[in-house]
Order: sequence, then C-alpha cells, then structure tokens
Amino acid sequence: MAKVHTKELIDKFQLELVSGEEGIHRTITTSDISRPGLEVAGYFTYYPAERIQLLGKTELTFISEMSAELRKERLAQLCTDETPGIIISRDLEVPNELLLASQASGVPIMRTKMTTTRLSSRLTNYLESRLAPMTAVHGVLVDIYGIGVLIKGDSGVGKSETALELVKRGHRLVADDSVEIRQQDEETLVGSPPELIQHLLEIRGLGIINVMTLFGAGAIRNYKKISLIIHLETWDSKKVYDRLGLDEETMRILETDVPILTLPVRPGRNLAVIIEVAAMNFRLKRMGMNAAQQFNDRLTDAISASDEEVF
Repeated sequence: MAKVHTKELIDKFQLELVSGEEGIHRTITTSDISRPGLEVAGYFTYYPAERIQLLGKTELTFISEMSAELRKERLAQLCTDETPGIIISRDLEVPNELLLASQASGVPIMRTKMTTTRLSSRLTNYLESRLAPMTAVHGVLVDIYGIGVLIKGDSGVGKSETALELVKRGHRLVADDSVEIRQQDEETLVGSPPELIQHLLEIRGLGIINVMTLFGAGAIRNYKKISLIIHLETWDSKKVYDRLGLDEETMRILETDVPILTLPVRPGRNLAVIIEVAAMNFRLKRMGMNAAQQFNDRLTDAISASDEEVF
C-alpha cells in the first residue's frame, strides 16, 4: 500500500510546524481530509482518526467558545496514535489545549496561511496522486502528437529502437524498459519512468543513451496519460492479422481497459511510421472519424444497392 509521510506535506506545502516534531514521520494512507466539526461538538463515534485533520475558522471559533475544561477534553480526543497530523488554516492562533494534547500524543500540529477550502482541495489532489494504486510494466512509453502510447512486446523485438526513431521524428520519450503506472481515477492511467532510468534509453549494441542530453529537453516528458497500447510481436505467417481495424481489443491495467493494437514485426516494416499513424488514427476516432467504419458502411450500401438492382 502506498504511503505518504507527514513531513512530505510540510515540505510540499511549506507548512509551519508548531508542535509535535517527533510525529512528522507518521504515515498517511488515505487521500480523504477530515474537518472534525461533529467531533469538536462531541460526537466521536465515527471519528476518522487516520485522516489529516483540518481546522478552519469555523471549528476554531466554536472551540474558543467552550469552557477551558471542555476544550481540553475535545482537543485531546482529536489527537490519537493514528492521527497523522492536524493543520490550522488562515494562519489562525493555535489553542493552548491543542498544543498540550500534541505534546502528550506526539501528533504534529501544522499551520498555513492558505484558506481552508483551498488547502483542502490542494491536499486532496496531492494525496490522491501520491496514494493512487500503482503497478510497473515492461515497455516503452512515448508521447506521440499528445497521445500517450505504451509500446509492449517481447524482449529484443525492437521497442527501444522504435522509440528512438520516434524521438528523432519529434516525439517525446517518457520511459524506456520499465513504466510505472498510477491509477489517478477510474478511467485515467498515468505512466512515468522510475527515477533510476529517467531520460535514458537502452539500444542493443550501442548501450545506454541520455535522450535529453542528445536531443534536448523537448524530447522528454516526466509523465503522460496512457491512451493506447501497441503490442509488437514477431510476424507469424500462420496468424491472421486485422486488416480493417473494425475490431477493437482492450488490455486491462489496474482498473482501466486501454485500447490495444497488435503490430507484426518483420524486416522492411517502418514501425515508427506505423505507430505514428496509429496514434493519429486513434485521435481521429476519438473525434468521431472512423475510416474503417466508413469503409464498412460504404461496402454495406454498395451491397444493398446491388441486391436492389437484381430484384
């Protein structure tokens, strides 16, 4: 399971650490943010202690109107062993009772100048991205005309050489050999390279090359949404390959089905050009222009007209 440490939030959002320094390495396992209004009012039955707790002007104003004894009791209940941290928005003053509870439990208390709503939105987006389900696949990811194309196939089939030709043609490399894929939402997969091999491309017989150094910063991307998969396989004369493009196959990665095309590899075929055209054709299909379907409709109309002439 993916985890984020509280310290990462402090560094990312430049939060002021007010108290609880010993707890900054606590882990966050959910992207949900809690604004504990009901809990402050005394209802702790369903308190989501494992979430980041966000206290804004409304909660702190309500707390300030309590008696000192009640305030101490409620704020102590907010600070549990599971709580990864409590953030105060709008640079508001932190209640002394919360500081005491933090010192007793080790829960980090942080503060920011951001408004509560803005902070909640930014925190949620960041945590959803970092905690998204992730897998790694063997392949090459290239950005072709804005379409993220994942090139798969057996080792040695020519994936990296094809990617090199695509980069020379002005497209951008995202990852070679290993692609880390995160499920951002139900229909979105985002691929990125492992940090160790970022910007690198391995060509058999040549070795490892740095694409950014050779071709410039415009030849690489750090991440890209995966829209299409191209599977390269050695040409099999006994296999029947799709010649019209009417049948659309998909491959399931994590929880998302991605369209996949199988391209046979044999000497004389310019795979880079074919993949480039496949990306452009995929883009046209998303715009509602399907050449294979148009041909099929014309063929159906021609057969119907021929049958009418016979009868």
